[in-house]
Amino acid sequence: MMTKSVVGIDLGTTYSCIAVWLDENRRVEIIHNDQGNRTTPSFVSFTKDQRLIGDAAKGQATSDPENTVFDAKRLIGRKFSDSVVQNDIMLWPFRVIGVDDKPMIIVKYKGQEKRFCPEEISSMILTKMRERKATIDVGVIVGLNVLRVINEPTAAALAYGLNKRINCVGERNIFIFDLGGGTFDVSILTIKDKVFRVKATAGNTHLGGEDFDDRMVNYFAEEFEKKNNVDIIGNSRAIRRLRTACERGKRTLSFASFSTIEVDSLFRGIDFFSSITRAKFDEINMDLFNECLKTVKSCLIDAKLDKSAIHDVVLVGGSSRIPKVKQLLQEFFKGKESCESINPDEAVAYGAAVQAAILSKGIKNVPKLVLRDVTPLSLGILNKGGVMSVVIPRNTSVPVKKTRVLSVAPRGHPLDVCFAIDVNGILTVSAKEKSTGNRNEITITKDKGRLSSQEIKNMIREAEIYRIEDEKFRKNVNVTYA
Repeated sequence: MMTKSVVGIDLGTTYSCIAVWLDENRRVEIIHNDQGNRTTPSFVSFTKDQRLIGDAAKGQATSDPENTVFDAKRLIGRKFSDSVVQNDIMLWPFRVIGVDDKPMIIVKYKGQEKRFCPEEISSMILTKMRERKATIDVGVIVGLNVLRVINEPTAAALAYGLNKRINCVGERNIFIFDLGGGTFDVSILTIKDKVFRVKATAGNTHLGGEDFDDRMVNYFAEEFEKKNNVDIIGNSRAIRRLRTACERGKRTLSFASFSTIEVDSLFRGIDFFSSITRAKFDEINMDLFNECLKTVKSCLIDAKLDKSAIHDVVLVGGSSRIPKVKQLLQEFFKGKESCESINPDEAVAYGAAVQAAILSKGIKNVPKLVLRDVTPLSLGILNKGGVMSVVIPRNTSVPVKKTRVLSVAPRGHPLDVCFAIDVNGILTVSAKEKSTGNRNEITITKDKGRLSSQEIKNMIREAEIYRIEDEKFRKNVNVTYA
């Protein structure tokens, strides 16, 4: 009998990663993509002949930026009218429109204009890697049974804790600092015996490596304009090529104090050559670094812990490699060295695979761990004066169930109002009138930002059509070059 596979997926803004639990070997393995890489760029490019996904798609970003889609995660679950979405649209070379206030991405594919929702783009990326509600839809489209969606730093803590648990003595407070390509999250967890308990979580859904790249792009675009009296901000191809050079330069600054930025024929045949020091990079991004520290302090306050109570600081996400980030954290935590026993790019997928194994039936050799997460937002009832009466404070462990007695005007009949949150973060609110016993209940699932069942069915059908077309194109290419 074949053992079923359980996987953990880190669907990142800029890169994605997938890991599988190997039950016989009692370990997690990161799955390589078809290029042999352990992470896959979250890019999809549409050409006149085929779709390109991952590494090949990112290579198209400079030559065909209007039809190469990235940052899809920043659109998932959001309304088109959201100010954050509108600001992002100003920076992207591809088109995004609103349909019933849902963002839709417009590209030209095989000579025709096509519309895709962000969940479809993300599902294409997952399919390429070998095969919260909005994220659950992505898994459904590629044929996955989604067991649970967990917070990224919580998954990273599982990965770290599994490495260190044997050596843990007593209770340890772990600070997870997750700075990725597009999002920033921090969590404080307590590990004792086999229980992982989240004490507090905080973050910024729109702060990451791409924001550091934006600063570099703007810095060098201004320099180019001063030197040549030409503004390139409105030219998507020039900006994409400059961004690619800035990304390389940023990585170089992680291990060197100086980096050169070179782009041949950047605009109107003009070559661009410049350089940047690590000190200048730190200077133009200092407000973003300070924003990270502000979130760190907020999380400690919510957890009711002093920074001296933290035993281990774990860095996750590619942007955590930035030297200034490490320096500021080390200074803040009074010289405490960050733990680097897990790969920052793979930690989330690794931990998610462990959690998937724990939740799956039939997995025999899974580690006996218990994870207790928290709700990131306070939930309550809006009073007549416009003030919210909190029923469940943020950073309360889930699952949780709390009841509040209310007197409702004009009759003043008392109501028992119950808030219940399950392990997936789904909220159910019920109200029961004490005098009559009448009861009503509603489940809050954020359907406004989700896909309908029919939309998901249509996307599954279209995904299969695209897969067949891609396979046919690859076979034709192989025959041509045979």
